[in-house]
Amino acid sequence: MIHMMKNFLIKYRIKIIFTVLGALGGFLYWKFVGCSSGTCPITSHWYTMGSYGIIMGYLIGDMITGKPKKNNETAAGS
Repeated sequence: MIHMMKNFLIKYRIKIIFTVLGALGGFLYWKFVGCSSGTCPITSHWYTMGSYGIIMGYLIGDMITGKPKKNNETAAGS
């Protein structure tokens, strides 16, 4: 069980790091920049801005670790 968890953490470490950084970034954005009047739907609450940061962090981490597509063309056809 611990071996499987270790392999999971190693395999997805970039995505996990960017997800945590996104959550932290979302919270800090809410804390220092957010909407003080409470009328902004995303930035007025810490949990919505943190969730948005988590999603954005995961997507950026996924783009960085994306696997290149295989080229199915044959060299003879060129």
